[in-house]
Amino acid sequence: MVVFKGTGYVDAQEDAMTQTTADTAGGTKGPPSKPLKARKYNRREAIAGYLFISPWILGFCIFTAGAMIWSLVLSFSRYNLATNAQSPVGLANYESLFTDPRVATSLGNTLFFAFLSVPLEIAFALFLATLLNRLGRGAGFFRTVFYLPKMTPMVATAAIFFLLLNGNSGAINQFLRFFGISGPQWLVDPDWIKPSIVLMSLWAVSGTMVIFLAALKNVPRELYEVASLDGAGAARKFTTITLPMISSAMFFNVIVLSIAAFQTFDQAYLLFWRDQSNASPESSLFYAVYLFQQAFRQFNFGFAAAMAWLMFVIIMCVTFIQMKFGNRFVYYEGDK
Repeated sequence: MVVFKGTGYVDAQEDAMTQTTADTAGGTKGPPSKPLKARKYNRREAIAGYLFISPWILGFCIFTAGAMIWSLVLSFSRYNLATNAQSPVGLANYESLFTDPRVATSLGNTLFFAFLSVPLEIAFALFLATLLNRLGRGAGFFRTVFYLPKMTPMVATAAIFFLLLNGNSGAINQFLRFFGISGPQWLVDPDWIKPSIVLMSLWAVSGTMVIFLAALKNVPRELYEVASLDGAGAARKFTTITLPMISSAMFFNVIVLSIAAFQTFDQAYLLFWRDQSNASPESSLFYAVYLFQQAFRQFNFGFAAAMAWLMFVIIMCVTFIQMKFGNRFVYYEGDK
């Protein structure tokens, strides 16, 4: 037997043998106690691990958990930023959520946007990922090109779409006129305002596309070969092989995109609410935009905190429903 001296493993083994011999000589029954050096080594490892993650723990406690607790306290009070005065108001802020008509309007606009944007982004991202997965030479170049919009600042993206969606001289309506179609007033007509924001959100679909592309790369090629021998076509392969095999990635994307859709702020704010000199249409008032107005325009921090906690509860409920009912349609590699 080859033994390496001077290692913690050998020392721990010698301690265990010594302890076992002592227990046997003294007539002690039961398993031997854990060696002292092994316990000290495990304690040192645990302390080192906690020290390494202590910056994250400190940041989470101060900037996340602490902020959440403070916002919960604010939701039951009236807070004045100028004088730093805080007075409790009980459930008044939460009662105002059900009496303020703009809360219902903003929540309805946000729900409409979420139910429209999430399926479209899933479908568009999966379409792009499928195209990239079929490419051989030059796939890296196109992956980079498709991902570049994700790196574009939102302010620049809003400026571009403000020009593209112009009802009179925008590039999208000019393209439709080429086919004899009269395009709508995207940024003026209340019926088309939310679809225009959805169209803008599809610009940054590349993050979802990358996740789908990674999932498609992991689908075993043998499954497609066997399906080809059985005479299955492209559509049959996609529905019976591709979709089940990437269902876990799709499930993840649906949850993440749903949470992001309920918190949509940038697109609506930059297109409609950045300039306060003009009256913006109510159909562009999203929940996060109204929360921002209450907190940083009217300085009604208590009411804004109550709005934030209402949205937190809604997102938790929607995510729970998705996890409860959507998880049963997901295929995992360990499933049989």
